[in-house]
Amino acid sequence: MAHSQVAYLIPLKADLKEDDSSPRITLSKGPNIIGRGNVSIVDKRLSRKHITIIVSTSGSASLSVEGTNPVVIRSSGGGERKKVKPREEVSVSNDDLIELIPGHHFFKLVLLPIENKGSYERVAKKARKAEDDVEAIRRFCPPNEKLSSTFRLLSVNGLPDWANTSCVSINDVIEGDVVAAILSNYMVDVDWLMSACPKLANIPQVMVIHGEGDGRQEYIQKKKPANWILHKPRLPISFGTHHSKAIFLVYPRGVRVVVHTANLIHVDWNNKSQGLWMQDFPWKDDEIDPPKGCGFEGDLIDYLTVLKWPEFIANLPGRGNVKINAAFFKKFDYSDATVRLIASVPGYHTGLNLKKWGHMKLRTILQECIFDREFCRSPLVYQFSSLGSLDEKWLAEFGNSLSSGITEDKTPLGPGDPLIIWPTVEDVRCSLEGYAAGNAIPSPLKNVEKPFLKKYWARWKADHSARGRAMPHIKTFTRYNDQKLAWFLLTSSNLSKAAWGALQKNNSQLMIRSYELGVLFLPSPIKTQGCIFSCTESNPSTMKAKQARKDEAEKRSKLVTMTWQGDRDSPEIISLPIPYELPPKPYSAEDVPWSWDRGYSKKDVYGQVWPR
Repeated sequence: MAHSQVAYLIPLKADLKEDDSSPRITLSKGPNIIGRGNVSIVDKRLSRKHITIIVSTSGSASLSVEGTNPVVIRSSGGGERKKVKPREEVSVSNDDLIELIPGHHFFKLVLLPIENKGSYERVAKKARKAEDDVEAIRRFCPPNEKLSSTFRLLSVNGLPDWANTSCVSINDVIEGDVVAAILSNYMVDVDWLMSACPKLANIPQVMVIHGEGDGRQEYIQKKKPANWILHKPRLPISFGTHHSKAIFLVYPRGVRVVVHTANLIHVDWNNKSQGLWMQDFPWKDDEIDPPKGCGFEGDLIDYLTVLKWPEFIANLPGRGNVKINAAFFKKFDYSDATVRLIASVPGYHTGLNLKKWGHMKLRTILQECIFDREFCRSPLVYQFSSLGSLDEKWLAEFGNSLSSGITEDKTPLGPGDPLIIWPTVEDVRCSLEGYAAGNAIPSPLKNVEKPFLKKYWARWKADHSARGRAMPHIKTFTRYNDQKLAWFLLTSSNLSKAAWGALQKNNSQLMIRSYELGVLFLPSPIKTQGCIFSCTESNPSTMKAKQARKDEAEKRSKLVTMTWQGDRDSPEIISLPIPYELPPKPYSAEDVPWSWDRGYSKKDVYGQVWPR
């Protein structure tokens, strides 16, 4: 493989400087077809087979035009621009400039020096890594025993099959013999939901906890199946929302807990970059050895109790009629839970409740965790889809929580410099949905253009997950060192005081406006697992997992990205499908952060301007 890669096409900006925001294209020995499918350019003038470049290991190359538009070649020696018409072929040399469309889309051809074998192999190795990174999601196939320790991206329409490897849709989640369901969300499109997941009409009891306004609630009430119950939790503080996104499915064998980032609407489950975690838990066996509570159970019951939905009766096979309320969820064994829950609920939280919710809950858990020394003062990432009205004081308060944690010798990790991953106007314009994607990135100009934020902006760059054009509705926060992660949070929380809470009264009170829910992935001891439990496994016996060796059991798991170069089969390695590039690329001088209340006259991929 190394010796077949003999050249690069390096993308250039209009000023002919290298464009770091676009991936290089590696060229192999022999013919290489370049076109709309393998360049990160949205232009209908580009053909799927636009040009063919034939490269030999001797250092020679030729270019032929396959598409309907001409291509321009500029020689490296500063010669004149030469137009190559369709079906013509010309010789090209090292450092020649190629204009895929005359005057547009510049690339430099770099032929690797065959005479310097060491240099060649170094460049070829870099090329292989770049190629691996570009399609990293193709290799993201976690084994069953690790599925609950990681999360999955949602499938995106219009992408090649390999780009949806191990990704999920709503029917992969709501499956099997469900006897009762609780759907928690902000937006609910009842018409789409019933067509996308007809099974919901046959589940005996479905509770829908939502954040819709009165008009939408009335519509859902009229259109919903008879087996649905609607509940909108109380919002005691103005400008709050019920924003949590979760699904709780009760089966004869146990319960499935799902935490995700998508509204129950078509575009969220089909066109966006989204994340989802789920794990199945068995019923407690109170007769043999009643399991003690654990952190996850406490997190869950505390959160469900606050929702105060009207309890309902469900008939469970072998158990009869059971009241479905918050206390009901104590009947399941969460001792093998692989995450902690980080929730927000509205209110003025003091005393013991101060550390139970929002960023103070995250701070409290991280303070109790031990991390590797490599994460001392390592950077942070804030990635989300809506930006609140922030100030520097609160951003420092929030950063203090996310910088918590110690090393083995009790040394604090120390503060980490954050970057905010946020789509640019160009990202939205060229996205799968064009400017329409901006509807789900609802931040006004007054929030986005605060001067102190400029130093934090970083690009949404997602080539390795094939989601560069699938705009993010996923929300994630993490601390990282290269491709290793200290911890990772997948959540419904955007970057706002309403979602995370703000300290008041000399830090004795935390004020939160909204309901939110997220799952926190942490390094944890590798314990001997007795089973991989599934609520939907056709075989009623529990599948036995591989027993960990003693030396393995003493190790702690390590969190890494999809592009981490190492042995992913190792028991302690947990690979997470982070959709964006780490380290993030800071904005260039030309990049403009998206805000949805500004006008954009440059047409998007559908020929539209904004607002429409």
